[in-house]
Order: sequence, then C-alpha cells, then structure tokens
Amino acid sequence: MSGLSEYLDTLKKAADNVAVSDQYSLRLDRDETITKVIELMRNGSMNGNKIIFVGNGGSASIASHMAIDYSKNGRLPAVSFNDGAALTCIGNDLGYENVFSEQIKLHAKQEDLLIAISSSGASKNILNAVAQARSMGCTIVTMSGFSEENSLRQLGDINWYVPSSEYGFVEITHLTLCHAILDNLMGWHAHN
Repeated sequence: MSGLSEYLDTLKKAADNVAVSDQYSLRLDRDETITKVIELMRNGSMNGNKIIFVGNGGSASIASHMAIDYSKNGRLPAVSFNDGAALTCIGNDLGYENVFSEQIKLHAKQEDLLIAISSSGASKNILNAVAQARSMGCTIVTMSGFSEENSLRQLGDINWYVPSSEYGFVEITHLTLCHAILDNLMGWHAHN
C-alpha cells in the first residue's frame, strides 16, 4: 500500500504531463490555450452564446459543478445537461447514447461552446454530443484521459488530454483544468 505522498506525486506527474492539441492533433502551448479558451468564452458571452458542459459519472459532477461556477463566479452563461428527468426520459425514449446530443439539438445554437468531459474518451453519448454540436456550428473543447488514441481527443477544436489510466487522477486533473480556466478568467495571478 502506498501513502499519500506517493499518491500526490503521481497526481502531480499526471497534471504536469497534460497535453493539449487542436483538431489536427497539433500540440498547443497549455498557457496560450487557456488564454484562447477564455477569449472564446468572453466573446461568446458578449455575442449571446453559452457554455455547455457534458459528462458521465464523476465527469457529470464536474460538468454540473463547473456550469454553476462559470455562471455564478465567472458571470458567463453556462449550463450542464445532467438533469435526472431529462436523462431518463431521453435515455428511455431515444437511447442513452443520445441523452446529450438530443439536448444539444434542442438547446444549442451556432457558436455556443461545448465542453465535453470523459475520462475514457470513448463514451458513445459524449461522442454523439460532440458530433451534434459540430453539425450545429458549436466550438468544441474536449477533456479526456486513458488512451492517447481515444476517440474524443481527436474531435475538439481544443483537446485536453491527461496521460493516466486511473479515473481519480484524470477526473481531478479535469476539474483542475476547468478551475484554472475560470480562475484565470476571473483575474487570478500567482503570488510568490
């Protein structure tokens, strides 16, 4: 059994090795990409667009948490499509693989920003959400982990990838990335 120090060292390694790429798999600078995402969010907000978060399980919790934080703290219109009634209704009637894509079809508009979060990058409902958002002209940011070749990592305009096969490390790092974007948007600066 390992201790907390080893756990935190492993988490730091996963976070230190986060990679970000564009839709052509070209590697992007992480700091410049945070600035770009913030610009997309601010410009979208000024143009009447919103941020849409989707995710399953732990990623659903991140999506819901971030939709509230981006709205309340960041003063940006943000939503998460994780309402229990919507998920069970759409899942029952149209299949679980369509629970997010159907809501995007109903509520998204061109130039909204979709943030699709999936540890595995292989969840069919997340992949379908991205396809639907792309067909509607939304901008797409993905957050994934596990395999470097996961499907989601190839689909966004900006793709954040956590090089770990452990849910905890991937989820914590996704949450950290979401907070880093929001905190920087709100004016955070490192203090020595």
